[in-house]
Amino acid sequence: MDKLALISVSDKDGLIEFARELTSRHDYRILSTGGTAKLLIDNGLSVTEVSDYTGFPELMEGRIKTLHPKIHGGILCRRDKPEHLAQALEHEIGLIDLVVVNLYPFEETVARSDVTFEEAVENIDIGGPSMLRSAAKNHAGVTVVCDPADYHRVLAALDDEEKLAQLRGELALKTFQRTADYDRAISAYLNQWQQPDAGTPESLPERYQIGFKQAGKLRYGENPHQQAALYGSFFDCFEQLQGKQLSFCNILDITAASSLIGEFEKPTLAILKHTNPCGAASAPDLMDAWEQAFATDRQAPFGGIIVVNRLIEEDLAGEIAKIFCEIVIAPEYSEEALARFAKKKNLRLMVANEGREDQALEDIRSVVGGILVQDHDRKKVDPSDYKVVTRREPTDEEWKALLFGWRVVKHVKSNAMVYAAAERTLGIGAGQMSRVDASRIAVWKAAEAGLSLKGSILASDALIPFADGLVAAAEAGATAAIQTGGSVRDDEVIAAADEHNMAMVFTDLRHFRH
Repeated sequence: MDKLALISVSDKDGLIEFARELTSRHDYRILSTGGTAKLLIDNGLSVTEVSDYTGFPELMEGRIKTLHPKIHGGILCRRDKPEHLAQALEHEIGLIDLVVVNLYPFEETVARSDVTFEEAVENIDIGGPSMLRSAAKNHAGVTVVCDPADYHRVLAALDDEEKLAQLRGELALKTFQRTADYDRAISAYLNQWQQPDAGTPESLPERYQIGFKQAGKLRYGENPHQQAALYGSFFDCFEQLQGKQLSFCNILDITAASSLIGEFEKPTLAILKHTNPCGAASAPDLMDAWEQAFATDRQAPFGGIIVVNRLIEEDLAGEIAKIFCEIVIAPEYSEEALARFAKKKNLRLMVANEGREDQALEDIRSVVGGILVQDHDRKKVDPSDYKVVTRREPTDEEWKALLFGWRVVKHVKSNAMVYAAAERTLGIGAGQMSRVDASRIAVWKAAEAGLSLKGSILASDALIPFADGLVAAAEAGATAAIQTGGSVRDDEVIAAADEHNMAMVFTDLRHFRH
């Protein structure tokens, strides 16, 4: 007796071979629709159109074709219930044992920049998810396939009832995960279409949904006793050319490095450790930027991450290869640079693909019982928004240093204090409970590196609450400062700056980074 397989797919990869095996070796009779039926018939397979099987034509441009009792009854009928089987017999409902469906490519459609709302809506599959969910619900008697990658597993199990029963359970779970992801994608698109622009309080949805496919298991999390895996499209944003498998911490560092380098248009190089920059510089070419960034701290880059926003040539590759670092990130590499790096087989060499910023979700943090969601801190440097609050205006050179330091301090863990010259860092103090302590560490780091802070600027990620912090910066050699402003003691801090002939700029913008 023929068994029924319902096949209706958007992705037709591997379908012909699969269908041939079903009919020739396993005695399946195929029900199908539209383009799938045509493809199978054109390739010599015997197919019964769903409309002929149900006695009901496709309607409304194909919106109505599989939503019929003979289809869903054949899928949902429980084989272990006599009353179900009797009703199926009474109403001439054949039992459908295999459902092969993949969905309209909604995600791919809405990812196009030129997609219209009407086109997106027409790519919302209704019949497909309905059949998949029916089959997955009744997986005790029905095999459901939503992914062409599983065709070979199904064929291998069809002659082994015990193996097939186990596979049905696995495929049912996969199917419900797929339909959940599909619904989330639709919800996200409609929310984006209806919501105001990002950055407004109303732009975050009432219900936040996340659904990512696992991109790979990691050896462990932040520590060896923690389990970890990567989900989502990280490897659409970055390509690994060589080196060891990326770790949990590597992926965090790559993300931090990518965010920092995105602040700069000029040739720029930054060195990071534990997501904190420990040196950064912009220069006419990357070799100069390397020398200045590395000079900020020659110890911390050991085991760190180096990121650039230009092609890496052989000369820079040769200098980087002299130290031990975990990861190098660039938009591209010369052949000679790749040959240099190839000698360091464990070095993880990454290509940062264009458009990766468009792939970023909101900033999401796990908390007890839920998640916190915020939009990313993407506010670009705009000196026209800033206010000089001291008697003395910054010089042109100080302005360059102030704006450079403000770009960097945004990416340093709070409390953060950065001493900088024009387009290079001199000392970085990160992650301290006291802002004064962060400044002291930055001063000490500069001294350790043999760098003078005379004529430098100080960038603070938030307001400087007391005059003593500014005085300490002046005593270290800083001649200008940039900070948020807004302290109840602003007048005292401004007076201290004036007393030491410092220029100071208020941004009215905070860059906390917890």
